[in-house]
Amino acid sequence: MILVTGGLGVMGTTLVKGLLERGNQVRVLDIPNHPHRKRLEGTGAEILEGDISRMETIEKAFDGVKTIYHLAAVLISPDPSVFERVNVQGTKNMIEGGIRCGAEHFILVSSISVTYPYTTPYSLSKRETERLVKAQDKMKYTIIRPTLAYNEYGGQEFMMFLEYLMRFPVVPFIGPGDALKNPVHVDDLMRGFLAIPNNPKSYGKTYPFCGSEALPIREMAKLMLKHKKADRPFVHLPMPLCKLLAAIMGATMKNPPLTWNAIAGVSQHANPDWSEVRDDLGYNPIGFREGLQKCFPL
Repeated sequence: MILVTGGLGVMGTTLVKGLLERGNQVRVLDIPNHPHRKRLEGTGAEILEGDISRMETIEKAFDGVKTIYHLAAVLISPDPSVFERVNVQGTKNMIEGGIRCGAEHFILVSSISVTYPYTTPYSLSKRETERLVKAQDKMKYTIIRPTLAYNEYGGQEFMMFLEYLMRFPVVPFIGPGDALKNPVHVDDLMRGFLAIPNNPKSYGKTYPFCGSEALPIREMAKLMLKHKKADRPFVHLPMPLCKLLAAIMGATMKNPPLTWNAIAGVSQHANPDWSEVRDDLGYNPIGFREGLQKCFPL
């Protein structure tokens, strides 16, 4: 039995379907009343509801499990304590449950943001989840650090960025936009994910999963708008001004439109060396231009 937490999200549903196609028994654990439950109804996956931060709600999920894909996490929240509760405590509970049921392989989906020199509450929570997984010695583990994941349905950060770009006739852009990004198509992520279980080369490894094309985030943004047939001019705001505005808005507004999290994400490089995952797993992703054409054909 393979357990997938967060299995009703964009990445999760694609992974679950791929595992089922390979003949695996799959159990999905996700939040109660998930709006996208229908994505997996009728597929043969067992769907359980629970809160990973509360062990008493998820104990049944571990019965007979040998492999755990832990995708469930909060990416964005105005309350920093949510990252500690869901991401950190939730991972502790998943590790405890996995050890208790005799699981053999724990696959943690982390984030490329753990490598950023400028941190956020989210990236710090993901660093801690990696530490927790490495600290235990009862299960083999593999850690995955995806860059910005996308397809025509998501993921969350990609769609938020696209919606932001589409919101204004003139786009206010954070800084010069020269940070190198290497987004990854969800289909490539899943092919990489599926190559991990029962693969000894993956044990104890930390893999960055990205695409095959690095480009400045301003160019990435312009390509996204082009494929949505919504070209817009950009006004680049100086970074010190952005930081000042984020601080003022954060102190005076409940849901500020500009945050330090957004500044950190836009201004830092996410273009990792993926040669090891290529060699170990045969990972061979497409580039961003090709991926956008698949999602939003011109």
